[in-house]
Amino acid sequence: MGRSEHLPSDALVGVHILVVDDDEDARHLIRTILEYCGGLVTTVASASAALGTLRSVVPDVLLSDISMPDHDGYWLLQHVRALPVERGGRLPAVALTAHGRAHGPDRTLAAGFQAHLSKPVDAWDLCRTIIGLVRRE
Repeated sequence: MGRSEHLPSDALVGVHILVVDDDEDARHLIRTILEYCGGLVTTVASASAALGTLRSVVPDVLLSDISMPDHDGYWLLQHVRALPVERGGRLPAVALTAHGRAHGPDRTLAAGFQAHLSKPVDAWDLCRTIIGLVRRE
């Protein structure tokens, strides 16, 4: 699929994505993009809420902002990785950051995220990244 093509409206059908971001506008934008691509999206506003969600449902992909109040995305991923596999311990994870160098790809990948996206998120890159992670599973 080339970048000149339209977003694939069915590429994420059957894929459940947990989106964690403290910014309501960011959550809404990401939900809109992922649902357009056919994804099933659950959004939460904090790392603690994400862990609570994982008590009842295990999504296919975790998409987490890095800089959040209280607990950041690194804290969240550390706690997710401590979970048993059946509760999401090996969940593919994408880091979202608006802080360039401070939380760049080298740092987020070293922390255990499988992918890194910068904000503002590009719709095509977002869908393509999640498609790539799901296909690897």
